[in-house]
Amino acid sequence: MMYDQKRAQQPAGQTRGPAERRAPGPEPLLPSTERDKIVLRLRHAFNTFADTPREALEEAESSYDEATAQLVNALAERRRLLRAGWQDQAPGTQSDELRHALRQYREITQRLLQL
Repeated sequence: MMYDQKRAQQPAGQTRGPAERRAPGPEPLLPSTERDKIVLRLRHAFNTFADTPREALEEAESSYDEATAQLVNALAERRRLLRAGWQDQAPGTQSDELRHALRQYREITQRLLQL
């Protein structure tokens, strides 16, 4: 490992770890609290399967239904916000603004196709 003089001169407590150096990824489609709730319910279904298989399956199905409903709602809201950002602008809108909206559509569509 090479000596990093700039890092060595930083005051204690201000060095950056690997997680802080990475560029942030796209924001999650669902809030973490909602994802965590669904994951817990699904985990509970798997853990109770041996004792109550039918109820476990029903809970897993319910978790699936909740996840898909929340995902549809989150995607609809994201679409509404994207559309509001470009649809009502004047015809002379800067192409950079439109290009940014196009990139956002591409990013979310590509993420959906990778699910």
